[in-house]
Amino acid sequence: MTDSILDALDPADARRVLAAGTELTLPQGWSPIAAGTTADKAYLITEGEVSVRKGGVEIATLGPGSVVGEAAIVNRTLRSATVVALTPLKVVHFTSERIEQLADQVPAFGAALRAAAAGRTSGS
Repeated sequence: MTDSILDALDPADARRVLAAGTELTLPQGWSPIAAGTTADKAYLITEGEVSVRKGGVEIATLGPGSVVGEAAIVNRTLRSATVVALTPLKVVHFTSERIEQLADQVPAFGAALRAAAAGRTSGS
């Protein structure tokens, strides 16, 4: 599991980021991100756990505070992995446009996103 991406933000900025997205509930087994698809959205997990898979092999398990889908947005690439809900999820959904706006408007959030994307790209 990873620390929350919101930990890098002051409370006001964390509230701003959360308020900028749409809260959703996703069922266990759902795949909100599929490898090879366009980078049109990202999710901040607030409850539950996901499996991140490349070629059908689990490479990470992520939970509350983790963002999924951000690496392809930040790097302007197709999705490199598939994300599958291991449990029912509560997430905050962001369009790619909203993520890019927030990264500009909340510098600490932008830095945290770039750091998370860099870590995922390098395989850590």
